[in-house]
Amino acid sequence: MKKASIIATLLLLVTSLASSASSFQQEQERMEYEGKVNAPDFPERMQWLNTERPLSLRELRGKVVLLDFWTYCCINCIHVIPDLKKLEKKYPNELVVIGVHSAKFSGERDTENIRQAILRYEIEHPVVNDSAMEVWQQFTVRAWPTLILIDPAGKIVGGMSGEGVYAPLDAAISKVIKTFDERKLMDRRPLNLRLESHRAPASLLRFPGKVLADEKTGQLFISDSNHNRIVIASLDDYSVREVIGSGEAGLKDGDFETAQFDHPQGMAFDSGALYVADTENHAIRKIDFNSRRVTTIAGTGEQARHLDQIGGPGRETPLNSPWDIVLHDRLLYIAMAGPHQLWRMNPQTGGIAPFAGSGRENIVDGPLDEAALAQPSGITTDGKKLYFADSEVSAIRSADIDPRGAVETIVGEGLFEFGDIDGRGSKVRLQHPLGVVYHEGVLYVADTYNNKIKRVSPADRSSETFLGTGKEGLDDGARATFDEPNGVSVAGGKLYIADTNNHVIRVADLKTRRVETVQFKNMEKLLPRARLARFTGEVIDLPLQTIEPGKATLTLSLELPAGYKLNALAPTSLKAVSSAQQTISINSAAEQLFRNVKFPVTAEVTATEGETLVQIDYAIYYCEAAKESLCFIKEARLNIPVKVKKGALVRSLAATYAVKL
Repeated sequence: MKKASIIATLLLLVTSLASSASSFQQEQERMEYEGKVNAPDFPERMQWLNTERPLSLRELRGKVVLLDFWTYCCINCIHVIPDLKKLEKKYPNELVVIGVHSAKFSGERDTENIRQAILRYEIEHPVVNDSAMEVWQQFTVRAWPTLILIDPAGKIVGGMSGEGVYAPLDAAISKVIKTFDERKLMDRRPLNLRLESHRAPASLLRFPGKVLADEKTGQLFISDSNHNRIVIASLDDYSVREVIGSGEAGLKDGDFETAQFDHPQGMAFDSGALYVADTENHAIRKIDFNSRRVTTIAGTGEQARHLDQIGGPGRETPLNSPWDIVLHDRLLYIAMAGPHQLWRMNPQTGGIAPFAGSGRENIVDGPLDEAALAQPSGITTDGKKLYFADSEVSAIRSADIDPRGAVETIVGEGLFEFGDIDGRGSKVRLQHPLGVVYHEGVLYVADTYNNKIKRVSPADRSSETFLGTGKEGLDDGARATFDEPNGVSVAGGKLYIADTNNHVIRVADLKTRRVETVQFKNMEKLLPRARLARFTGEVIDLPLQTIEPGKATLTLSLELPAGYKLNALAPTSLKAVSSAQQTISINSAAEQLFRNVKFPVTAEVTATEGETLVQIDYAIYYCEAAKESLCFIKEARLNIPVKVKKGALVRSLAATYAVKL
């Protein structure tokens, strides 16, 4: 990957999309907020996400369009997403952001994998799969991320590459809107997109990023990343012991119920404390089990923007996407993905500083402070060396714990050298590995985009497939399948795997290599906290129903996909309300909570002449019949317009919700 600068520079794009100044301030003074060159439209037959149909720049005339050229592996691209969300919130009716996903890795070209990335990063704008990099070439893009601004007439205004995009783009977008408002050429009609999140069922875990098994205390720690919480289960029977975090994304210290995380990843355990890489808060958090409180010990909550950081007191030092942590000799070693470095922190003194990596993104061995790393995302140790998954160069590398030591590459060769090849030395190819754990002389590696677990020997620089066929899936047994596994941990002769896109935890016997999917007990503890329950599900408008005044019935039915059943351990809730109680009065409880519910469910209603809207909310928990470990949560709202009039001769209302995968 060509490295993008941390502080982006606004460019004036003419026919060649080349820059004519080196600083945004100079460019802004003479920038025209009306383009001169027509933006090329999207090629036909491309696959689109977060929209029901392909979009064209022609039909978006009247809107300001911002193209975001990204690839979902790229940490710089991930850092741009919050800025895009702020811009979309500020200009909801004027701005249309379109993600142009031009993949780096072969595994990223698959539309379904991009869909999972959209859900994981919670992206709410249209995304086109530019798998052959056609759009990339049309706009002569050269780096990820690159953003191209197009005016409401379909002409290119300008563009920029790198991070830190909010302020310059905000200034430019506001001027473009002003320019075209004066000519009455703005179109503020909403697009009414159908997002991928509207179609996807929720799950008990949501994109779990890392897992940590502690054999001594018999605990399994899980970073339930997209639920913004830490889950703790027992290693012996997988009963859920604790859920730490409110579930709301945020940076808030406090007790286990009210503390907030933002997409946490790696963890390290030290007797009575769990340390957490709180990735999108750019912070290190400490969970104290004695006081039952969460505190921030490093990071300010803001992303560090400078490459030449020297460190300092933890609470005063901004960090940049800490992704994983390992503990050795009471010191924390941190895979800091954003600046392409390893950092070290002393929790007792609070000091934190870079440990290895110059900040340049590459694969260059050498002394700790001179070596070049590339988005380290997993870290482990044997007590003498740190081993880390250097994801953007598809490499497994080591760094001596001795500060006089060096960084060495075990397997991996370059930013664009990747694949799925077992063997030794320079012949080995991985594809964007994100997790690594040391055990008895070997490294178990989550070879994420290959959907495999590899076993790597530091001694002879060999790599072999340990688990996984390479096919995406959720098959247990001797020929197991995975879907972008991220985190790995070992305890008691077993390998625990955060199978991220499957939303589950897997466990493999290190001797037999048989894989099982963890089935949690006390799973009701994994359900959303009641105070956070707010409707976010699918809305279905049903046809008008007309009934006779008097006593009537409301019948609620459910259709599950073939091969699925309701979870007998989790509660299914139904809530039925009428917008005009004088027309339809629901005589049973307005909200009911069922266990082992049997559909159809019938409630009595009293009807008088008039019109109303009956609103029925479902919250159901269902699992694959053959694999009860793969469970989902689904929310839906059915709207039934009802007219009550004499002569209708019908005394029943009916609503059926059919769950679609």
